[in-house]
Amino acid sequence: MSKRNSSKYKIDRRMGENIWGRPKSSVNRRSYGPGQHGQRRKGKLSDFGIQLRAKQKLKGYYGDVTEKQFKRTYQEASKMKGDTGQNLIGLLEQRLDMVVYRSKFAPTIFSARQVVSHGHIYVNGVKCNIASRRVRPGDVISLGKKAKEMALIAEAQSLPEREIPDYVSQDGTDKATFVRVPTLDEVPYPVKMEPNLVVEFYSR
Repeated sequence: MSKRNSSKYKIDRRMGENIWGRPKSSVNRRSYGPGQHGQRRKGKLSDFGIQLRAKQKLKGYYGDVTEKQFKRTYQEASKMKGDTGQNLIGLLEQRLDMVVYRSKFAPTIFSARQVVSHGHIYVNGVKCNIASRRVRPGDVISLGKKAKEMALIAEAQSLPEREIPDYVSQDGTDKATFVRVPTLDEVPYPVKMEPNLVVEFYSR
């Protein structure tokens, strides 16, 4: 599991985009990359570079998922019926940490993963501390007793910059139901995601 603290905004700056749409993102002030060479003029990206960038952006958005985990998710998506890019997005959105984030039980995907791994989340009434667990349509995600009093949860629920999407149904402030697996156009990305380029990257 990847762990990031303040350095998570380096992902934003490396991509040159505010991929989580957060007002605190340093890319709002400095659009160039991190490090001493960040302000160098950028050369034109090759097709491979464009595909790699799309993959890194998607991986970064979902909490900097490890390459092994991300590739395994892609391989699973490619074996499913239908469009592989759409399937990939659906599988990523079914991760427990992402459903916690979408339900506004955590302010960032990184804190959502932490809330899950610390045992504050219940799936259908059973405690679960595995962030990558696949949530199924109809599953009910709820907060544990301690989590209801955490300042982090209160902060997340007051965030104005994101709404709870239609495929997650909120029941009060401590419970949400994963209604259905979303399509790409239903997912509220603050920036354009291109899963088709990720598919091209892995199918080279």
